[in-house]
Amino acid sequence: MPAQVDLRERLLSFGVRITKVVESLPKTSVGRTLGDQLLRSGLSVGANFEEAQAAESRADFVHKLQIALKEAREANYWLCVVDRAAKLPHQRLVPLVDESVQVVAMLSKAVATAKGKAKTRG
Repeated sequence: MPAQVDLRERLLSFGVRITKVVESLPKTSVGRTLGDQLLRSGLSVGANFEEAQAAESRADFVHKLQIALKEAREANYWLCVVDRAAKLPHQRLVPLVDESVQVVAMLSKAVATAKGKAKTRG
């Protein structure tokens, strides 16, 4: 359980940091589009993880974790686009890009573990 609490807190912090980055993007058409995509995917990571905690079955749990993982990958992509398009200072984005990579790794491990447990039960 402590690992889930740690991941839950990290995903919440990740979502807050995403929100702050989006608020800092330029108020241009491109900035708004990038911000909308980043905000949607970045906040969806934690939301889907939370939904997984109330899953109705092991398969539902795994499915929701997989969605969280996909959204984490998408958030990482949008962060990299914001960085490469130089919409914010590179040094500001580096820690959040690194965190997104770690979130993807943690969720990948969680999905693999959950799938393994599903196979041993089923």
